[in-house]
Amino acid sequence: MEKITLNLEGLGCASCAAKIETRTKGISGVDNVILDFSRSKLTFETSGQDTDSAILEIKNIVNALEPDVVVSVRDNHIRDNHVRDTANDDHHNHTSFVKNSVGHNKKNLIRLSLSLVLFAVGILGKNFPYVEITALAIAYVLSGHKVLYKSYRNILRGEVFDENFLMSLATFGAIAIGEYPEAVAVMIFYEIGEYFQDLAVNRSKHAISSLLDIRPDEATVLRNSFWMTVSPEDIQVDEIIIVKPGERIPLDGIIVDGGSNLDTSALTGESIPEYFALGDAVLSGSVVVNGILKLKVTSVYAESTVARILSLVENATSNKAPTENFITKFARYYTPVVVFFALGLVFVPSFILGFENFNTWLYRGLIFLVISCPCALVVSVPLGFFSGIGNASKHGILVKGSNYLEALSQIDTIVFDKTGTLTEGAFEVYQTHLPDGVVDDYVLLEMATLAEYHSNHPIAKSIIQFSNHQVNLDDIQSLEEISGKGVIVRSKKGIIVAGNKSLMQDQGISIPDIQSPYTHIYIALDGIYIGAFDIRDKVKQDALQTITALKALGYRVLMLTGDRKEAAGVVAKSLGIEDVFSELLPEDKYKKVTSLMTSGANVAFVGDGINDAPVLASANIGISMGAIGSDAAIEASDIVLMTDEPSKIPQAIQISKITKKIVTQNIIFALGTKILIMILGTVGLSSMWMAIFADVGVALIAVLNSTRVLRYKPKTF
Repeated sequence: MEKITLNLEGLGCASCAAKIETRTKGISGVDNVILDFSRSKLTFETSGQDTDSAILEIKNIVNALEPDVVVSVRDNHIRDNHVRDTANDDHHNHTSFVKNSVGHNKKNLIRLSLSLVLFAVGILGKNFPYVEITALAIAYVLSGHKVLYKSYRNILRGEVFDENFLMSLATFGAIAIGEYPEAVAVMIFYEIGEYFQDLAVNRSKHAISSLLDIRPDEATVLRNSFWMTVSPEDIQVDEIIIVKPGERIPLDGIIVDGGSNLDTSALTGESIPEYFALGDAVLSGSVVVNGILKLKVTSVYAESTVARILSLVENATSNKAPTENFITKFARYYTPVVVFFALGLVFVPSFILGFENFNTWLYRGLIFLVISCPCALVVSVPLGFFSGIGNASKHGILVKGSNYLEALSQIDTIVFDKTGTLTEGAFEVYQTHLPDGVVDDYVLLEMATLAEYHSNHPIAKSIIQFSNHQVNLDDIQSLEEISGKGVIVRSKKGIIVAGNKSLMQDQGISIPDIQSPYTHIYIALDGIYIGAFDIRDKVKQDALQTITALKALGYRVLMLTGDRKEAAGVVAKSLGIEDVFSELLPEDKYKKVTSLMTSGANVAFVGDGINDAPVLASANIGISMGAIGSDAAIEASDIVLMTDEPSKIPQAIQISKITKKIVTQNIIFALGTKILIMILGTVGLSSMWMAIFADVGVALIAVLNSTRVLRYKPKTF
């Protein structure tokens, strides 16, 4: 399946966006359709055979519903007058769209201002019938001609429940019963509300996009002894690039000349620049603060850090929260139900009580028509969730979908892996243990080095670093790594077993009882124990404040580890964690988390994203730590923290909770206001003025409320 992304520039109607998504889903051969209203983007998948015709059909759907929207495709699928290719022209399109929007908004502002002046003239000239009628008629046509045209066009296409048709019908009804000022007021204030709503939505979209604007537009590369400016996508691994102060690093690389402070805030949320020197690896998306850097490129753009981050955020809208899905389904039925209720309110009482009061019931029914559009919900709910995702990314927290952001707000239990999560994961050998009269220190280090040389485990690396022993790698004949236990190596020196107590027991090797709280790695040669290493791991600087903060927020905190009971107990005690489970294999961790979830707990599991992939994937929420370079972590987890700081977890939870709170506020406020106006309208206590507030006024307030998520600053503990 091929994934296609279309930009829908100028899409401002949330109701129309929902219809575009629904109709696109009905196209044969098109699957997994997601329309992200917050970013004016539509993604779908096709088999690749009918891609061109699918894009043209989608464009026809968009033009039928929103003719002012410009459809552009990001890939080279079609090159004709129907669809514009924008693979390398996104920035130009955005700039021209902004300019067009400014001009369009200025014209609308003039049109609506003039309508208001004429409306005021009509109201003040009520003692002069010709003046009143003329001024109100011109104001009505001037403010509502677009609505009237769209409703006429949509009637021809069968769009009976389109908001433009409903607004036209409501004002025609008001005119029919002689409520001329109210008819004009409804049209003017509807358009004014739409104007400010579009303004607020566009500013919100721009604010979210600016948070994610970490893609460098160009790179300077050394080719044929000349520096030339090219697109980052055109640069290959091992080429040399130069980055000057104030520029954003376009590709991951290693510094081969120079040094500088780097601003990594766009990646990690850390505002304090960090110094990088010769030989250090640097990440794309970072900004050079001072100095000039020459870098040897280590990955092509598609595999770079900045590309992976942007891909994560781009795809975040594919995973919609349950609340979003509910609102989408709710909106589908809300408008028809309200319209039919309006018809019932007009005709049922008239038949029962007599048609002499028909105008009264018609007026009350018109109120329902005005508030029959669910724009407040359709716009504000997805905008609120994506604002939360944008805010989280600003703090170095990547959330892979609004469903995960909502789920994070509902967890009650947080389970930590120990190594690399609460501790540094940078192990060191504290001391060695040698049995009397077996081997000397030299032989122990030689055997340990042979056993651990090919292992990537952090503990193995610490032993290699400690021993600093030169060995002949030809001595190694075969290696068997046993998950969660250790390694068995067949060598010319004999069979070497290196691992924990469990591995020694499995191999029938007798070992002494070492009294120490640290992790022990035992070494045996040909079935005989020859020594052991005490391995210790340093607790992270912010681990204690993280656990304290989570407890203060009311969460149950557990720690799972494959480490020895004594070593786990030392770390747990220093952090104030009471629930500790040690000496666990990866499958044991999986069973423990699954057991917690079965008992009714909503569990977030925090791990390093490599060894804990099964647990990360099975928990209600999987959070990977320090996974800025780990593909395994990105694949397995739902939320990726871009640094090794567990203190970002309370921040992520706070962002999720404020997002959920604001989204809930919008739903309650929008529905509550509409239902209240409907009830008052039924008994004759509301007017069309109140109805127009319940429609566009509530939508505008809900949109502005959603933008609060972007400005929210989580509390630091």
